[in-house]
Amino acid sequence: MTSKLLRPDAVIRDEQSTDHQAIHSITEIAFRGRPYAGGDEQDVIIRLRNAHDLTLSLVYLIDSKIVGQITFSPATVADASQPWFALGPVSVLPEFQGQGIGSKLINLGLSRIVELGARGCILTGNPIYYQRFGFELCPENCPVNEPEEYFMLKLFVSKQPDGPFKFHEAFYDDV
Repeated sequence: MTSKLLRPDAVIRDEQSTDHQAIHSITEIAFRGRPYAGGDEQDVIIRLRNAHDLTLSLVYLIDSKIVGQITFSPATVADASQPWFALGPVSVLPEFQGQGIGSKLINLGLSRIVELGARGCILTGNPIYYQRFGFELCPENCPVNEPEEYFMLKLFVSKQPDGPFKFHEAFYDDV
């Protein structure tokens, strides 16, 4: 799927294997020094790919150069309802931040996982930023190894899940 957005030389498309190094670099640069970042976000993407659990990876190109990327992967919840997805990481090169690129990636990615039947989406990130997309802090469903002040949930169904969520193991271990 390819979409033209924001400017005539901008395109969002699914990642290709030739994009992997650019995605790694963009992600490392975008998360450097962030208080909600673990420092290994670029490696999480590699581990998800290696585990064949990278549900969706979209790249944002300007003039054929990748300047942003978003990742979605499977998530689980204690009540065993499914499917749930995790958003993250989403990365935009610092010189392109504040131009709506991250928002376009998030909105398109969320619509794509809805098409996959998602019940909702979880993430750990900046609450001020993600509230504009309908995410809410959700400490009652926070995974045991995530900070409650950054754990968020966006429901696509009306029923709140029961118990804690779990991100894919690639977020924590080598897979």
